Amino acid sequence: MTDVQPTDVAETLSAAVGPAARAGRGRGALLAALALVIVVGGSGLVGAGFLLGRLNALTAGTPTDRQQLFEPFWDAYDSISRHYVGGVDDKAVVEGAIKGMFDALGDPFSQYLSSADLRASLSGISKRFEGIGAIMTTRDGAGVEGCKIAGPDCHIVVVRTIHDAPAARAGLLKDDEVVAIDGAPIAGRTLEQTVGQVRGPRGTTIRLSLLRGGSAPVELAIVRDFIDIEVVTSEVIAGGRVGYIRLDSFSSGAADEFRAQLKVLIDGGQKRIVFDLRGDTGGLIEAAQKIAGEFIASGPVFWEEFADGTQVAHEAEPGGVATDPAIQVVVLIDRSTASAAEIVAGALQDTGRARLVGQTSFGKGTVQQFQTLPNDTGGFRLSVAKWLTPKKRSIHGKGLSPDVTVSPPDGAATDVVLERAVEMLTGSQT
Repeated sequence: MTDVQPTDVAETLSAAVGPAARAGRGRGALLAALALVIVVGGSGLVGAGFLLGRLNALTAGTPTDRQQLFEPFWDAYDSISRHYVGGVDDKAVVEGAIKGMFDALGDPFSQYLSSADLRASLSGISKRFEGIGAIMTTRDGAGVEGCKIAGPDCHIVVVRTIHDAPAARAGLLKDDEVVAIDGAPIAGRTLEQTVGQVRGPRGTTIRLSLLRGGSAPVELAIVRDFIDIEVVTSEVIAGGRVGYIRLDSFSSGAADEFRAQLKVLIDGGQKRIVFDLRGDTGGLIEAAQKIAGEFIASGPVFWEEFADGTQVAHEAEPGGVATDPAIQVVVLIDRSTASAAEIVAGALQDTGRARLVGQTSFGKGTVQQFQTLPNDTGGFRLSVAKWLTPKKRSIHGKGLSPDVTVSPPDGAATDVVLERAVEMLTGSQT
C-alpha cells in the first residue's frame, strides 16, 4: 500500500526501473476496486479519469415531489434523535446515512469518503506524498482482484513497492498480505481505509503484520517518509532500434513529463515506440486526453455520455510529438490497465495509431467526480458519466481486447510481452 491505491485516481504511482530490470517479475493486477492505485502513501485515485468536483452551493431540504418518499427516513432519524438510549452522535448518524446512500448504488466507484479518506484520495494525484511507498490491491480467495471489505475471503495484498522507498528498504515484498496495522486487525476495512491508516507524517513509524506464503506471520516496522513518484520512465532498447516509454499513473504533471520524454525519443530519431501501460490504473481524465493527443493528430480521443444521454466528444489537442504515421507504436496492456489508461489505449487502437499487445484490460468505463461536503463531513466521488472510445465502444466490465494476446507464464525469466512487441516493431517476427 503506498499510500496510494489502485483506485481510480490514482491512482498514482510508479516504477523507476527500466524494462530489463523488471523482466521476470510479473505484474500483479492492480485492481481496482475502484481502479485505484494505492501506493502506500497516497492513493492513486486514479483509477479512473477523475474530475475534481467543486463544492456546490445547494439549498438543503427534501424536494416537494419526494417528500413522501423521504418520510420513512425522517421518521427513523427523529426516533433515533429522541429515543435512542445510548446517546446520539448526530454527525456520525448523518455521515452513516450519506454512506448508506452510496452503498445502495452498488457501484464500487461511487463512494462516501470521510474527511481523512477524501484528503488521502486527492493526495494520490500528487507526485509527492507522505507514506511508506507500497502499492496494494484487494484479492479474493481465488485470486480475483476487486473485493471490497477485508475478511476471510478478501485480502489486502502488496502488488509492489516503490524503488528505494521505506517499504522496500524495510523488506516488504510483493504478495505480502496485510492482516493488521499497529496491532489492530484490518478485517472489516476497505482498501482505501487501510491505505489511509498506513499513510501518515514523515518520521512516524507504522507496524504491519503480514502473512507471507505459508510461513509464520511477519512483523515489519516502517518509518514513513516523503515519497516522490516517478510516473514516466523511458529508454532506448533493442540495440537502439526501439524507444520504450512507460507511464505508471495519470497524475498531475504526468502529461507534461510524458511529452518531454517522448520528444527526446522522437528527436533522437526513434520511429518505433513501445508504450507500456501495464499496471497503470488511471488518473486524471485531462491527462489522458493530452497524452493520447501526442499520437493522434485530430478527431475524438474519447466520448463522454452523461445521465441524460448527451454525448460529448473530447478531441485530440494539436501539436502531438508522435502523430507522424511513420512512427510505429505498440501499446502494452494487462489486466491492471484501467480507466484513464484504457482511454488512451482504446483511442490509439480505434484510430489505428497503435496495436495493443498483452492481456485484456481491466474494464473501467466510467468517470468519477469528487465533491466536498460542508461542515467537515468529508465528501464523495460519484460516477457522473460513461466514457466511450472514438468508435463509441463501451469497455465497461469487458475491457479492451489486445490485437496480439500474450500472457506471461509464471516465473518467466524475461519480459515476454515486451519481447513480442519488439519483434513486431523490428520485423523479426510477425
